[in-house]
Amino acid sequence: MPSIFSRIVAGEIPAHKIAETDNYLAFLDVMPTATGHTLVIPKKEVDYIFDLDDELYIGLMAFAKKIAPAIEKAIPCIRIGVAVVGLEVPHAHVHLIPLNSMADMNFHNKLKPTQAELAETAEKIRAFL
Repeated sequence: MPSIFSRIVAGEIPAHKIAETDNYLAFLDVMPTATGHTLVIPKKEVDYIFDLDDELYIGLMAFAKKIAPAIEKAIPCIRIGVAVVGLEVPHAHVHLIPLNSMADMNFHNKLKPTQAELAETAEKIRAFL
């Protein structure tokens, strides 16, 4: 069964997309730890990030590196935190999280933005790409 992220890639589930290439997709987390929390994924479904082949892994990190400055410009923060947890969805992904304190990285404290708020945030970030 395809992961929720593969279903987003296939267009079966809507997402607030930030950027997309043939191999990668960045979109807002719908249950973010901080406003602007973005997920960056390879479109190819691989469960564990360290099972990605070297080319796909390096490409994923390079794609995330291009997205992070746009988030930092759009969302007031001290810096962008990077996390790879890999337990919540069986599809390799990188979390890019605007940080003003360590609490912004607490995955137990989730915000509940509206779809309109997510759309506005995505638009702000895309404006800096």
